[in-house]
Amino acid sequence: MRQILLLVALCTAALLPQQGAAQSFPVEIDHIYGTARIEARPERVVSLSFIGHDFLLSLGVVPVALRKWYGPHAFGVWPWAQEALGNGTPVVMQGEIDIEAIAALEPDLIVGQWSGMTRREYALLSQIAPTVAPAPGAGDYSMSWQQMLLRLGQATGHATRAQSIIARFDQRLADLRAAHPEWQGATGIMVWAGTTGAYTGHDIRGKFLGDLGFVIPPAIQQRSSLDLAYFKVPDEDLSPIDADVLIWLDSGASVDRLNRLPLRRFMRANLEGREIYSDLMLSAALSHSSPLSISYALDRLVPLLEQAMDGDPATEVTSSRAAGILTGGPADDR
Repeated sequence: MRQILLLVALCTAALLPQQGAAQSFPVEIDHIYGTARIEARPERVVSLSFIGHDFLLSLGVVPVALRKWYGPHAFGVWPWAQEALGNGTPVVMQGEIDIEAIAALEPDLIVGQWSGMTRREYALLSQIAPTVAPAPGAGDYSMSWQQMLLRLGQATGHATRAQSIIARFDQRLADLRAAHPEWQGATGIMVWAGTTGAYTGHDIRGKFLGDLGFVIPPAIQQRSSLDLAYFKVPDEDLSPIDADVLIWLDSGASVDRLNRLPLRRFMRANLEGREIYSDLMLSAALSHSSPLSISYALDRLVPLLEQAMDGDPATEVTSSRAAGILTGGPADDR
C-alpha cells in the first residue's frame, strides 16, 4: 500500500505545473506582421511600447532601453514600478521610433505591442533582432493587458510567471465582481477631461472597467473599432458618455474646464453624484493598466466606485469633492 501511495504521489507531482522549470527555446510568436522566432532566452530587450516596460519589469526583466510615454519620473518609470526597476538604468527613448539608435543597442529582442509600429518600421527592426508586434487580429492599442503579458512571458522565458500573475489578478477581480453585483452590467466610461475624449471597450482602460463588470455605453461602443479605441465627444452633445458611472481622467489641469463644460450639469451622472475625478497618479495607473499599476489603481478606484454606485445621490465621491468638481465645490463658480 505504501508503494502504491508513493507511486500515486509521484504521478500527481509529474502532472502539476513545474514552477521552477526552465522554458524551452526557440519560441515563435505570431503577430500582425508575421512571426517572431526567438532562438534563446533574450538578454538585451528593447521595449518600444509606451507601457511595455511595466510589463517586462513585472516579469523580472529590466529592458536595456524603453520608450518613455509621459511623466516626471526617472527613466520614465512611475512609482508603482520603481522597486521592480531596482538599480536598472535603461536608455530612455521618446517620440518617434529611432531605428539607428535601436540598432546601436544591439538588442536580441524588440517588443512593441502598444507602440503604433508601422509595417515599414517592423521590416527594419526585424533585421536587427526578433521583433514582436501586436497580436493577429488586434489593433495597435486594442490588446488586453493579460494578452500582452502572456506574449511577453513567452518571448522572454517567463511564461509561467506571467500565468501566475494573471491568475492572481483574475481571483481579485472575481472577488470584486462577486462583492458588487450592482456593478454587473451597469454602464461605465472613462473620459479624458482635457478634450472630452472617450475610451472605448477596445482600449485598455475600457477593458479595465469590463473586468469589474461594467459595460461601455452603447453610443460609445457602436462607434468603436480595433483601430479606434478613443474618440472625442463634442461638448454640444455629452449624451454618449452619460453612463451609470463616469470617470474623468485628468493630469490635474482640467478642473476649470470641467466646471465650465456647459451641458455637464444636465448629465445624469452629474445629477446623481456618479462622477469620479481621477487625478494624475490614478489616471496614469489606469492608463498603464499593467501588472504593476493595477493594484494601485484598484486600491484607489474601488472605494470611489462604491461611493458613486451606492444608489444614494447624496453620497459624495471624495475625489470629486477634493478636486472641486461637485456642485458647490471650491472650484465651482458656475
